[in-house]
Amino acid sequence: MQALLISNSTNHGEGYLDHCMPAMREFVGVRRRLAFVPFALFDRQGYTERTTARFGREEIDVRTVTADSAGHETLTWAEAVFVGGGNTFRLLRTLQEQKLLTTLRERCRHGLVYMGASAGANVACPTIRTTNDMPIVQPTSFDALGLVPFQVNPHYLDPPTGSTHMGETREERLTEFLEENPTTVVGLREGSWIRIDGRSATLGGLRAARVLKRETAPEERSPGADLSDLL
Repeated sequence: MQALLISNSTNHGEGYLDHCMPAMREFVGVRRRLAFVPFALFDRQGYTERTTARFGREEIDVRTVTADSAGHETLTWAEAVFVGGGNTFRLLRTLQEQKLLTTLRERCRHGLVYMGASAGANVACPTIRTTNDMPIVQPTSFDALGLVPFQVNPHYLDPPTGSTHMGETREERLTEFLEENPTTVVGLREGSWIRIDGRSATLGGLRAARVLKRETAPEERSPGADLSDLL
């Protein structure tokens, strides 16, 4: 199984997917048939147009996965899939309702290359319980694709120095998750991603990741670090 789990689709001051496109292009290799899953945003048409144009600059042919029987056909046609960011609950509910979750999981287990940003990275995990999003809709369950055995928290934020905010930090929320769930969580700061090739995983991008485990002190992993121990 091959997957590229990206924290964010747009870096501050840069264009859509510009910061991670070199890694995406290298990851897909010679593959030119890409299925795009737009369900995390309400404006699927606008999302599709933006994504089609961006991958078109890389000479990659994009077809959109629609919420009907044709969506399954698109996943069969594709050599790679990109699941875009937005609201994770909306994304998962649509995948569940259209039975696309099962189709996508099986295709990825049989050679389809998976790429997901933000919400798209969340649904590659066993569940979406470590998303930052508000549950604007209710999926059947929180169970997701389970392509990797660990959880991801995209857009991971460190607490600002000197802040007087009294709410929970991101790390505190993830620690609460670990109190109830033994699954490792990788806090992916913006501008970073995880590349999985079979039993090998590597941290890409320019920022370190925060690895959190139950009853263990959080650990920083530097860019380029081997994350294979999490698989």
